[in-house]
Amino acid sequence: MSSNSNYYCSLLKICTETRNRSQAKKIHCHILRTIKDPETFLLNNLVNAYSKLGDLTYARNVFDKIPQPNLFSWNTILFTYSKSGNLSDMNDIFNRMPKRDGVSWNSLISGYASRALVTDAVKGYNSMLGDEAANLNRITFSTMLILSSSQGCIDLGRQIHGQIVKFGFGSYLFVGCPLMDMYSKAGFVYDAKQVFDETPERNVVMYNTMITGFLRCGMVEDSWSLFHSMREKDPISWTTMITGLTQNDLYKEAIDLFREMRTEGLVMDQFTFGSMLTACGGLMALKEGKQAHAFVIRANHMDNVFVGSALVDMYCKCKRIASAEAVFKRMTHKNVVSWTALLVGYGQNGYSEEAIRVFDDMQRNDINPDYYTLGSVISSCANLASLEEGSQFHGQAIVSGLISFTTVSNALVTLYSKCGSIEEANRLFNEMNFRDEVSWTALVSGYAQFGKANETIDLFQKMLAHGLKPDEVTFVGVLSACSRAGLVEKGYQYFESMVKEHGIMPVVDHYTCMIDLLSRAGRLEEARCFINKMPMPPDAIGWSTLLSSCRLHGNLEVGKWAAASLQELEPSNPAGYILLSSIYAAKGKWDYVSELRRGMRNKGVRKEPGCSWIKYKGKVHIFSADDQTSPFSDRIYAELDKLNLKMIEEGYVPDLSTVLHDVEESEKKKMLNYHSERLAIAFGLIFIPPGLPIRIVKNLRVCGDCHNATKYISKITQREILVRDAVRFHLFKNGTCSCGDFW
Repeated sequence: MSSNSNYYCSLLKICTETRNRSQAKKIHCHILRTIKDPETFLLNNLVNAYSKLGDLTYARNVFDKIPQPNLFSWNTILFTYSKSGNLSDMNDIFNRMPKRDGVSWNSLISGYASRALVTDAVKGYNSMLGDEAANLNRITFSTMLILSSSQGCIDLGRQIHGQIVKFGFGSYLFVGCPLMDMYSKAGFVYDAKQVFDETPERNVVMYNTMITGFLRCGMVEDSWSLFHSMREKDPISWTTMITGLTQNDLYKEAIDLFREMRTEGLVMDQFTFGSMLTACGGLMALKEGKQAHAFVIRANHMDNVFVGSALVDMYCKCKRIASAEAVFKRMTHKNVVSWTALLVGYGQNGYSEEAIRVFDDMQRNDINPDYYTLGSVISSCANLASLEEGSQFHGQAIVSGLISFTTVSNALVTLYSKCGSIEEANRLFNEMNFRDEVSWTALVSGYAQFGKANETIDLFQKMLAHGLKPDEVTFVGVLSACSRAGLVEKGYQYFESMVKEHGIMPVVDHYTCMIDLLSRAGRLEEARCFINKMPMPPDAIGWSTLLSSCRLHGNLEVGKWAAASLQELEPSNPAGYILLSSIYAAKGKWDYVSELRRGMRNKGVRKEPGCSWIKYKGKVHIFSADDQTSPFSDRIYAELDKLNLKMIEEGYVPDLSTVLHDVEESEKKKMLNYHSERLAIAFGLIFIPPGLPIRIVKNLRVCGDCHNATKYISKITQREILVRDAVRFHLFKNGTCSCGDFW
């Protein structure tokens, strides 16, 4: 080998290390000009350089010009095709090779394994096993084990394990680590532990792999024991424990270990910081999160996209959305995870409109959403009851193919349920190839919100028949359905089955459903007894539910008790005053009504003004009672006056008991006529084309008189009117409502 060849090989090595393809080509030209017949050694280095620089065409051209390629020449071009995924040329080169060694076979098997072609990889492995078993080495076994693990082929992995033992590779650390990893990923952690125990000499990598396996299977105590038994720990050992504790929701322990690692003065990488920030977010530990943020800055990791995304997520979970956006804006590199973290943060903090804006900005920056991003933005549309935008994302899910992901399909079922299109939700549910507990719960809750008790219960029973386990949210839907249909005994049965059959301890939401179930059915004394036996007091919604039923049934005694309890719990909540006032007003006790109003004024309690809105041509039109601000007010009020005359002809009688003012009867009727939901409905009748449903959203519960009036309007106009109030959906059609009389 000449000195010139050595010199050029050194230069080519520098080119590959610096990723300088143009300089490598210049050196190639210089070789052709200065050396008449380059040595095979030098040409091999050229092939290798072009291979590492990703230039397959030049690598092959050089290879084809080697007069007498040796085994290294063949292996180099074979590895080039294997690594690039060019399997056709890889096969061609392999079959033309006059001689093969272990490197040749490993390149072939690795090429198939890297493309998850299990059958072809196994075929290559078996050929190697049958023809040239002497060439088997640790890389062969490691490649096959990694393939078995990534594709979930545990039986194949066990067979490879048997051959590892047979050929005497059981003590090799390079083989033991992927073998342990395969078993632990498949849930066979004790098999992984056996491999660990039977390996005579273990290094830190093997300990780290076993710790990862324990934590992956939730065996936290075993991981702690092994961690503390290590004579030497590297930064990966500490990071593995911190990450595993975080993944097992042991956030405090993860934070404590991070502090200990910092005390030890060990180097922390992006994964250490990412896991620490996840733990802070899980605990909503803002103070510790800010400290970690400061440490990230000092460690110069702020430009790392993984760490930046974790910071955004942490601040969002700590409800510091402004800090999250500030971090996001300072990030020099953003990927889909970064954008999704901010989008989800806005959605989870109640800023659904901002979440949709972030999604739009993301697409303008040419970042394609993944299934989690798309599912999250659809959930934000569901929270806004924005069917128009949600439908557009539905189309995007179909075009992109992301609808095949259960997360996206579940979000769509929830969207259509929350937007009142229960038939579309049901259709999507039936078209899903795979349904999990979330899928069933989304549809159960959708039917329950519509007051479709029979459909809710039937679906729940089918869910159980399919062997799926209901959760707390599922039972809220089922109990709500029983409440709205007046199925008291069945509601009791489901409530008791939560603990006895499904091991779910009732929380305040379930108790609220039971209060609603009893009080709605007029069993107010029974509801009071139930409350007195509860392990915790009702929340504001529970007391308001009872008080609302007291107003409906005219029970002043229980109503006063519920109102006093609500005022004690939340003195600034106007519901206790308003609902009790309704009971007094219905009984004509206007002095008590005035007294309650004075009490509200003196305590600074203000009633939330009712408003309703409707979306038309991308714009939201908002109305309050007696609203005159709309540019279409004249037409809206004329439409309502015309409807009111027709309603009276059809037998409509205003329920004046809902008006909490001691005024003349004519004035009470006028007050009812111009409630916010009626103004929004009139707007819809004027502008929404016939044949399309009119969709209204109200921030408060629809009053009884407006509920009755909307039935008449739907019959007179022959229009579907969908109203989503603070409690449920109401689909008015042909003079009836989907919730029946249990509104």
